Amino acid sequence: MEIQVLSYPLEENGETSDASACALAIGHFDGVHLGHRSVIDRAVAKAAQNGLRAAVMTFNPHPREVLGRGSNYAASLTPLEEKLELFRQAGVDTVYVMRFDPAFAEISPQTFVQEVLLRLGVQHAVVGFDFRFGHFGKGSAESLVELGAGNFSVDVIPAQSRDGLKVSSTYVREALENGQVELAAELLGRPYAVSGIVVHGDARGRTIGFPTANVLQDDVYVVPRLGVYAVRVHLPASDDRPAEVRPAVLNHGMKPTFNKEGIVPVLEAHLLDFEGDLYGRRVRIEFLHFLRPERKFSGVAELVEQLGKDRDQAAELLRG
Repeated sequence: MEIQVLSYPLEENGETSDASACALAIGHFDGVHLGHRSVIDRAVAKAAQNGLRAAVMTFNPHPREVLGRGSNYAASLTPLEEKLELFRQAGVDTVYVMRFDPAFAEISPQTFVQEVLLRLGVQHAVVGFDFRFGHFGKGSAESLVELGAGNFSVDVIPAQSRDGLKVSSTYVREALENGQVELAAELLGRPYAVSGIVVHGDARGRTIGFPTANVLQDDVYVVPRLGVYAVRVHLPASDDRPAEVRPAVLNHGMKPTFNKEGIVPVLEAHLLDFEGDLYGRRVRIEFLHFLRPERKFSGVAELVEQLGKDRDQAAELLRG
């Protein structure tokens, strides 16, 4: 899969107008949820039907972050590298990563079509029903159809819904904030996951019989609510063992039994029936079930008793 990083105007990047024709899915696609996949899959199908490149245009950083319309959008459901991998898995040939900056935010819908889409060889565009583009979002899916007339065709994909609610990145974020990781998985079409590097912690878990892998996120993710989860941990191959996926119980929280206030949340995963050194390795954690909120215990004995129950419940949920 080819990846091109663009900024407006395209001439500054040496882009030419002789790009081979493509079917292009356009959107930010944070989360690459089922609604986004319906847009991308249509572009891939159209490309296959018409002998075109299957392409995606995504924007980086999030437009809302640049426009000051949502400070929490600095955190992503799918940071760019993960988003690119999901595009690859969907069968995309080319990804255009358009830098979203103040200069790009000010162009008109007409300019976006004439100076961006046509220069990239777009013969067919696919967008969601609520797609907006151009200065102040003046362009809509309907106006893209009008502006493309005579140059390229447009498919507008209707809303995808679950229980009468639109599948959206906002809905996924809300589900995660509430600890509803099963709902998030339904909306995404896969378990929600974060990646990070295993780092040294305070080693307290090992002293009480529950050694944990302390995971430092390697990007700014949206993270589910504080609490305890049943998860799967994807481990990369090492010199002495192949890549594998292990069941685990994970605490996302402040460790209130031991810590005072002012501590930042940490991700600590206790891998079931596992022995080995994970320090410095990059792991991927899939959130599957919310077990309970984090709480403070009266002492170590009560904590250990609860951790045993958490481990048993996670093992039962993850069996098979």
